[in-house]
Amino acid sequence: MSADPSPPGAESALAARAASSKLNPNVQNHPDTQLEWEFRLTPLPAMPAMPAAGAPVSTETMVELRGVTKRFASVTAVDAVDLTIRKGEFLTLLGPSGCGKTTLLRLLAGFEIPTTGQILIEGQDVSNIPPYRRDVNQVFQSYAIFPHLTVEENIAFGLKMRHVPLAERCARVEEALALVSLAGLGKRRPHELSGGQRQRVALARALVCRPKVLLLDEPLSALDAKLRHDMQLELKQLQRQLGITFVFVTHDQEEALIMSDRIAVIHRGRIDQLGTATEIYHAPASAFTADFIGEANLLDGDIVSSNGVTALVRLDEGVEVTVRAAALRPGSTRALLSIRPEKIYITRTKPAKDNCFKGAIENEIFRGAMDELRIRVAHNLQLMAMVANESAHEHAWHKGDTVYCAIHTDDIVVVEQK
Repeated sequence: MSADPSPPGAESALAARAASSKLNPNVQNHPDTQLEWEFRLTPLPAMPAMPAAGAPVSTETMVELRGVTKRFASVTAVDAVDLTIRKGEFLTLLGPSGCGKTTLLRLLAGFEIPTTGQILIEGQDVSNIPPYRRDVNQVFQSYAIFPHLTVEENIAFGLKMRHVPLAERCARVEEALALVSLAGLGKRRPHELSGGQRQRVALARALVCRPKVLLLDEPLSALDAKLRHDMQLELKQLQRQLGITFVFVTHDQEEALIMSDRIAVIHRGRIDQLGTATEIYHAPASAFTADFIGEANLLDGDIVSSNGVTALVRLDEGVEVTVRAAALRPGSTRALLSIRPEKIYITRTKPAKDNCFKGAIENEIFRGAMDELRIRVAHNLQLMAMVANESAHEHAWHKGDTVYCAIHTDDIVVVEQK
């Protein structure tokens, strides 16, 4: 790695300019210049120690949001969010475009100031503290690596701004390069790297300063499907190895399910549901979450009767299904049900099962390892089912086939009721 290129006297000249300018950290005039001055002239907190490798997710709180709201003129981007993120946790903010997830990440980073509410990191209120004063780093969607610097100079940038001695800087950069599988590529420039390698450079630059929290804003979105899947697994393994708290933003449901310890589903600036991937997928708490996470058959109906163990729901299409009575509130008369397509059992002969309906395949959609079937059952109810793609022609499903659909009572989830 090359030595610090700053000419003799540059630091003192910069100090003289800063001393005469009386810069206010809250003033937005010339933020890039001011950021550089404050980085160089103000002592920063000591670097935290690297967390123990492979440390399990702690019950201790790393980040806490208390009633955080962010408004832009008449638009409320984040609406009274309460959220606790544990130390060493991989938490994903998941939602569609415009839901407020990126604004929430920018609030954690310090690029936005809450309109109301508090943001705490390890118990310290950082709501009005600028980004470079917070013990967090961010990996951006566009990577934001410097095209004129080499890989190692990009990774060392934050260390240089913090006046880390050159010998330690070089050692940390080599460690970071090895960590993200870029050893030996330190002298290359960004244009000489693949998309996956540039993503690793951005990740290494964020990790080299050993932050308490790493924020990731859709960093895999520009990669092709196979490389993206590989990087998902690598990133999750790396997070487990380092034990650092990761807050990851994505609109990709599969990505969230693969990588996350917990998922916060964001809808219209609020947390619609918070839970593990299994909880979010198998027990959605709202119609939005049920529909947004994976595929779902959403069916409305009237609650007809209950024996205390099971209840009968007559769907609006006229079909009657049995659900668990414990899932219904006393006095409820209407329910919205969610049935995952892969939970629908398809057979050519009528099985001795509850919730069994005869139907015909109206459409067959090839999806690689799975076939998507659109099945029309009695009373004009259409169900979507997912079945394994059978290679043998005699076992495959085709448009026009008569079939029986069976759904286990435990696989029918009540997501809303009134």
